[in-house]
Amino acid sequence: MRGEPSCPKCGGRVRAPGLFSDSWQCAVHGAVHPLQPVIPPSVEGLSVVAHRARVPVWMPWPLPVGWLFTGVASAGDDRSGGRATAVACSGPGPLGGIGELLLIAEELGVGLGARYAGIDGVDPGSSINVSAPPHAKVVAAGRPTPLWHVAGGPDDRAVFAGEARGLWLWAIVWPEQSGLLMYDELVLTDLRDAGSEVELLPCGALSPRILGPARGARGT
Repeated sequence: MRGEPSCPKCGGRVRAPGLFSDSWQCAVHGAVHPLQPVIPPSVEGLSVVAHRARVPVWMPWPLPVGWLFTGVASAGDDRSGGRATAVACSGPGPLGGIGELLLIAEELGVGLGARYAGIDGVDPGSSINVSAPPHAKVVAAGRPTPLWHVAGGPDDRAVFAGEARGLWLWAIVWPEQSGLLMYDELVLTDLRDAGSEVELLPCGALSPRILGPARGARGT
């Protein structure tokens, strides 16, 4: 899919490295890891993102019954590699209708997860209470991983965040009631470590959720 890199925090235009700066620059947020154009769902496109990523590329594996892979995006460039990844999946919601799930892995401060979650700031920060029991759990790369509900987001989605492999893991589900999916202890695989079975991954239509993250004020 054609397009230009953008700011992962606000979606604004970014300026490529040049004579006066060795990093991508957003007029609002300064130096950023640029969000690359979204790649439509295909095994080949997913493999490209996984190959260049320096963070996990999380995917429920196996996918829940009836669910499909519906798009992938990453933040970073050829020099830095992928410093954040977002994988979209869609399928039957637990309470009927269509549910959509976005899994984001990112380094501290990238800001992509907060943008998709529709919250202020660049990381979960005070929006999660890690001193309380977790609200959901997943198994990420074989390790039990607690996730906490992220407060302050729009009412149309359920947002969870935690830490996996020393990096932020976000799980964002639309509509909000489809957040029940997260209570089934999903098993997540880092597709950088996946084998040839990924070639059998079922692909659907490109998800609008990964194309249009919520915009709004974002902290630096």
